[in-house]
Amino acid sequence: QVQLVESGGGSVQAGGSLRLSCSASGYRFGPNCVAWFRQIPGKEREGVAGIDSRGELTYADAVKGRFTISKDNAKNTLSLQMNSLKAEDTAMYYCAAMPAICFGLIRGASAYDYWGQGTQVTVSS
Repeated sequence: QVQLVESGGGSVQAGGSLRLSCSASGYRFGPNCVAWFRQIPGKEREGVAGIDSRGELTYADAVKGRFTISKDNAKNTLSLQMNSLKAEDTAMYYCAAMPAICFGLIRGASAYDYWGQGTQVTVSS
């Protein structure tokens, strides 16, 4: 079975930084389309950042210039470096992966078959 596990969430003050990590078992991040999503209770899960199969990066407008998605194929991990955090970044963050290659824009949540349990990020003003 495929398992994704996020870590690195926590509580920080606005302007601070956090680095989220996602490890996988039964799955290789390398050739596939992977992403980070976040969700606020009562709202739909939204894409934050993604890496397509060519290694091209895509970010939601709200996080451009502040967040950086990356993956380490040798370690089979996916990361999200979050800088200059704002209160509106508060959410549950999820690691997501597709069982196939993809190219271009971030896909919606329904396109991803594999999900982690989520890690909470809380930013205080």
